[in-house]
Amino acid sequence: MTTETTAVTRVGDPPRLRPVVAVVERYLTLYRRLWQASVFSSFVLPILFLISIGIGVGGYVGSVEGVDYLSWIVPGVLVSTAFQICVGESTYPVLGDFKWVRAYHAMRAAPVSPKDIVHGHLIYMIFRVELSIAAFLLVVAFFGGLHSPWALATVPVCALLTAAVVTPVTAFAATIESDSYFALLFRFVVIPATLFSGVFFPVDQLPAAIRPVAYASPVWHAVELSRAATLGRAPGWPIVVHVGYLLLWAVVGLIAARRAFARRLED
Repeated sequence: MTTETTAVTRVGDPPRLRPVVAVVERYLTLYRRLWQASVFSSFVLPILFLISIGIGVGGYVGSVEGVDYLSWIVPGVLVSTAFQICVGESTYPVLGDFKWVRAYHAMRAAPVSPKDIVHGHLIYMIFRVELSIAAFLLVVAFFGGLHSPWALATVPVCALLTAAVVTPVTAFAATIESDSYFALLFRFVVIPATLFSGVFFPVDQLPAAIRPVAYASPVWHAVELSRAATLGRAPGWPIVVHVGYLLLWAVVGLIAARRAFARRLED
């Protein structure tokens, strides 16, 4: 680790924050070199999906819950995009930095603790998601998909979702040795969370026995908050319940990630 260690000793940052800043700088340096590869999946693809489903299919669907389908699906696609970025950047890249690149071991050899690595990764992921969300909102506004100034509240909602998703997925990636486990994660967690969390249709249309599964997903809570914000109406559940549930995932996931990184980097 070369550029990172110089950042650790930089004058001006509080001593306890310097290692975290160094980790964030490392991620930003990599992103500056590779950002073109993420443009399609993080921005272009969601917009194309929104146009094809929201406008194309929406012409046949008509209205949902009193609004046109495009306006109804916008917050779902928004949150789904954030969710996909979080999972994608917290699976193979994390395992790779442990097992193949061994970047985390290089950081650990410098004055950077496992806790600092986890915090730096989380801060970078929030930045990464918010960048895509801001661009998405700007484009959607031209399609008339935003109906309230409260749509800006989707920015902190997606930041909270990022913390709720990145931390447990990072903890999982830090405990495995084979990337084959990610296939299970995508098949049994990511796909159901995307399909059955109110992204494409109301959860009320699901069988009563399956609805609790949707309610258990952080994605559904973020979708409900974002939909309420973009449509300018109150969510079905109290806001404090949605926020509290996402915070619970974030706190528990952060503790698990810090412990998983500490155990693995002690080997």
